[in-house]
Amino acid sequence: MPAKKKSARKPARTAARKPKRAQARPVRKQPETLRLRAATPGYTVNDIHKSLDWYQHVLGCVVVERWEKDGVLRGATLRAGTVDFYLGQDDWKLGRDRVKGAGFRIYCTTSQDVDTIAAAIKARGGMLLHDPQDEPWGERDFAIADPDGFKITISQAR
Repeated sequence: MPAKKKSARKPARTAARKPKRAQARPVRKQPETLRLRAATPGYTVNDIHKSLDWYQHVLGCVVVERWEKDGVLRGATLRAGTVDFYLGQDDWKLGRDRVKGAGFRIYCTTSQDVDTIAAAIKARGGMLLHDPQDEPWGERDFAIADPDGFKITISQAR
């Protein structure tokens, strides 16, 4: 007579399974502080065509949307990876001598090699404020200014 095969089935548990507890939402200090998920700089520019060309052909952004009114370009959305930049043509209501870009800098991070990015920007006619350099806090970055003086620092995430 052949031997009986052992069943691969696990024996039934005698204790009832505990139901999963719902994850409790964290208690937040009141009033809650602001918690953002993204930020998009919007620049008022002197010459929308010049700026659009610079962001697209020097910095390397992609035009996502153009804003036109009565057939005239008024602004645009540009994208670099997951970051958007908004450009809007100045309407000159605050005067034509209004200084732009002063006291403003945006810091961006990338997983790409910043030396390669900086070299490509230079090859396309861009002028860096400073070449790629190692910072004391461990990042490597470079800086550039757009045609209106808005400063952009791009650092490599490590």
